[in-house]
Amino acid sequence: MKISVIGCGYLGAVHAAALSSLGHTVTGIDTDPARAAQLAAGSAPFHEPGLEPLLQGGLRDGTLRFTTDPAAAAGADVHFLCVGTPQEKTTRRADLGYVTSAVRDLAAHLRPGSTVVGKSTVPAGTSAILTRLLAGTGADLGWNPEFLRQGTAVADSLQPDRLVYGVPDGAAGARVARVLDEVYAPLLRDGVPRLITGLATAELTKSAANAFLALKISYLNGIAELCENAGGDVVHLARALGLDARIGPRYLQAGAGFGGGCLPKDIRSLQAQAEDAGAGSLGRLLALVDTLNTETRHRIHEAARQMCGGQLAGRRITVLGAAFKPDTDDIRDSPALDIALRLAGSGAVVTVTDPRAAGQPWFRYPELRFEPDTAAALRGAELTVLLTEWAEYLALDPREVSSLVDRCAVLDGRNALDAAAWRSAGWFHRGIGRGRRAGLSTVDAAHSGVGS
Repeated sequence: MKISVIGCGYLGAVHAAALSSLGHTVTGIDTDPARAAQLAAGSAPFHEPGLEPLLQGGLRDGTLRFTTDPAAAAGADVHFLCVGTPQEKTTRRADLGYVTSAVRDLAAHLRPGSTVVGKSTVPAGTSAILTRLLAGTGADLGWNPEFLRQGTAVADSLQPDRLVYGVPDGAAGARVARVLDEVYAPLLRDGVPRLITGLATAELTKSAANAFLALKISYLNGIAELCENAGGDVVHLARALGLDARIGPRYLQAGAGFGGGCLPKDIRSLQAQAEDAGAGSLGRLLALVDTLNTETRHRIHEAARQMCGGQLAGRRITVLGAAFKPDTDDIRDSPALDIALRLAGSGAVVTVTDPRAAGQPWFRYPELRFEPDTAAALRGAELTVLLTEWAEYLALDPREVSSLVDRCAVLDGRNALDAAAWRSAGWFHRGIGRGRRAGLSTVDAAHSGVGS
């Protein structure tokens, strides 16, 4: 099929490359000339494992191209909307400006019988707005929410755990379903489950899924606080919960909480939708999830203060990680960066290192020192704080790095390090939600090898 992908940011670039690899002829259209040129050269404008080989394969085979010309969408059978829906600056609602603008531009190049498919995460009711904008074009509208996770987006595209089609009523809905079945034919042959719903249900699915995930993460971080105060161990407790088939083990890991460009804005958008629709109880629950997530960052800041003897001013702290999660260079709403800024705001001298996010515009953060080399970042540290669980940080040899730091004290903000190995190497290791035995009473305790 001939397909256009409107918007080639994170979602659009991955989707375009994936569709090309499935055998379609794909044109990616973006308003940013630099981004379009970079993609056209086979280079991803962000870090995503496996994406560049996919891009380069499609470009080499002639099944993938990128442009800034909206007229390049003409003649395509299917048009996927992949533009951003950021949070409004003054409310918790999603900003639909990019979506409506993209549809207005696209409408002039549609032919009767073509299909427009939304993939952007939008509030329920967006399809009704876009249907009015598409009136007279003869195009059908459907919604096909994305479920990509940064760091595994290529696999999520080519081996998804489900496909959701939101379709209109009647004959148009049947047409949209047939078109999407043709788009995803290779995946359906591989047995990927397919669910057909109404448009509003499909629009809600991604936000509802992200909000549930955020709820699970925040719940365990709340339990971690209880464990911290009551002498329990949240790591062992999470293992017990995960063995319950009703709950499952995934995302049961206490730590610095969630961030990035999706979960925070999606739960806030869903909160606003719930309040607007009169579902106040859900709105209050989602507001609490957001609050719990923020409080988790405060507790890690407080733990760092305790490990520095109650005084952060002048203390040299190294933060391992700036991206909001490993295998991405995305620092949007990053817990790691937020906590680093909180530490600096308390007077600490903070060095941040990250294997992929070092190319970000760090001049925006004059309070922080950025050092891409891990060994250089650790040199002279009085406290080391793990906030993004990159594999290379988990593989650090605590005996080797002990010669770099001034104090062998590590705050494991993701409960990801081998605590026994670090303690046996003479480090004071403190995790999250692992009981008050982890507290430090003096600045020099960690240097003497005190552990729990």
